[in-house]
Amino acid sequence: MDFKQIQDLIKLINKSNIGELTIEEKDFKIVIKQKEDEKLTYAVAPALQHAPVYAAPAVAHGPQAAPADAAAPAASKNDQYVTIKSPMIGTFYRKPGPGKPVFVEVGDEVTPGKAVCIIEAMKLFNEIESEISGRIVKILVEDSSPVEFDQPLFLVDPS
Repeated sequence: MDFKQIQDLIKLINKSNIGELTIEEKDFKIVIKQKEDEKLTYAVAPALQHAPVYAAPAVAHGPQAAPADAAAPAASKNDQYVTIKSPMIGTFYRKPGPGKPVFVEVGDEVTPGKAVCIIEAMKLFNEIESEISGRIVKILVEDSSPVEFDQPLFLVDPS
């Protein structure tokens, strides 16, 4: 399946009432989902059975919180904070484009639906939106860094 076919599928799903479409071929799997607000999301992952797809980061930069559910508080001293996590594998960007301002800074207020970053996956740029209200207290990923599925990106103080 080439890029043009994927684009055509996204357009077709966006115009229809289909909530989710999954296509599996021998070397990849694509899942296209529509959000409730009619914005389209997708995830693409290689369908490998002989090797793991995800690898743990090789270098840790200072103390890190233990992984938690998206709505659950982070571990350690940050247990009053909520973690915004990456919904896909890709490259994390804090800005919508070169020379443009960052989506959020530490101390900024976020609300559900506010874009907090972009994750590029297979040359497609996906805006990641906050699902909670609160104040950004920490940005856990460097700009232009690779991220894994479910990797913590931001800590938010919901109070």
